[in-house]
Amino acid sequence: MLESEIRATPALTMTDPSTGESLSSYPSLSRDELDGVLSTAVAAQRAWRKTSVAERITPLRRLAELLRAEAGQHAELISQEMGKPVTEAKAEVLKCATACDYYADHAEEFLAPLPVETNADRSFIAYEPIGVVLAVMPWNFPYWQVIRFAAPTLAAGNGGLLKHASNVTGCSLALQDVIERAGFPAGLFTSLVLTQHSLVNEIIADSRVAAVTLTGSEAAGANVAEAAGRALKKTVLELGGSDPFVILADAPIPAVVPNAVKARFGNAGQSCLCAKRIIVEESAAEEFERLVVPAVEALTVGAPLDPSTRIGPLAKPSFVDDIDRQVQESIAMGARLLLGGKRVPGPGNYYEPTVLADVTPQMPVFHEETFGPVMAIIRAESPEQAVEYADDTRYGLGASIWTTDVAEGLRLGSQIESGALFINGVVASDPRLPFGGTKLSGYGRELSVEGMREFTNIRAVWTAKLL
Repeated sequence: MLESEIRATPALTMTDPSTGESLSSYPSLSRDELDGVLSTAVAAQRAWRKTSVAERITPLRRLAELLRAEAGQHAELISQEMGKPVTEAKAEVLKCATACDYYADHAEEFLAPLPVETNADRSFIAYEPIGVVLAVMPWNFPYWQVIRFAAPTLAAGNGGLLKHASNVTGCSLALQDVIERAGFPAGLFTSLVLTQHSLVNEIIADSRVAAVTLTGSEAAGANVAEAAGRALKKTVLELGGSDPFVILADAPIPAVVPNAVKARFGNAGQSCLCAKRIIVEESAAEEFERLVVPAVEALTVGAPLDPSTRIGPLAKPSFVDDIDRQVQESIAMGARLLLGGKRVPGPGNYYEPTVLADVTPQMPVFHEETFGPVMAIIRAESPEQAVEYADDTRYGLGASIWTTDVAEGLRLGSQIESGALFINGVVASDPRLPFGGTKLSGYGRELSVEGMREFTNIRAVWTAKLL
């Protein structure tokens, strides 16, 4: 049972990051309500695990249909609560539908018993549900990061509890609603509206929770891993990133520039997978800098619900403070400002799209994770130095290399520690490929067959006839 006592029922109030104005408020769960949610989740999961995989994928297909039909309204909610441009928000919702279809198409294959040759009459590996899984999720992709966990987890026969970031509580509740309307049993997937973050550790310790997954900061990941370790429970952690975008001298710079802008400035730079450090071989650097500045300058800063907006507000006022500190300290250390470099005056959490050149490893925009619309350009004297710079980070989420010589790109990429390596492509998550990191970017995998099996009991089964 939970030990904490909630003496009141405070509310979470959403704030529009583009104006600073208050949106909706949502009451926090009381202690008794939270205890009831956990018991209901266990009961729902115990019944759900007895269903066939074929039965489980029926509501998953319906969920994909609903997300596509309602993509516009879900996108507006995302934009209002965390500031993502509505065109990007709609694409996020549609990507969620694609993931649901993917697992509906492949769940029976991924969860089928795997035969193994032994001296038994029959032996195989079974992939069985483990119970109720707690998901602690961030605000920057408020639908995608939930669905990429929920779709495979529910299809595998588990239940889910969602502790979403407090500033996207409306998104959290909307996800619960659409999942239930798709036909998943009531109580199988529940959003937890909580004002006391300390309760997360107690929920992890509760015997009714089988495992936990988190996407978030290093500090949050360490806290969840510690709590789960004490309770001896499985964890999957997807944490920060400082992805390198390596441009070799032979790459066609005019073709690479739009991809670099896309890789860095999607979601106003608020993504673990954004290309945080643009590492350009010396002989191509001048051309890249000359072409990338007007490309970044052309990005429209504006209201999230305006379809022409490419750069919306940062999610919280403190994020503007953080990114401005990183920029100003880097300039003071010798970075050359090519564009932007300051807050946008007026209401909302806006920061100018910024380009810094002559960045070195000692500067904050190199060695810290930059969560905002700031491009840091680093010159490398050779491909070998470019790889050294690329791997000079405590993170290991993604990396991309741009070159006409794919074999050389793969050779160099093998020297970079990362969970994903893209040659001549913008790093992105894809339901067909495993997603996750190494080093301080976390451990475990989401998506693909590996993501579905993370939260299963991988059981060895051996049978023989009695003589």
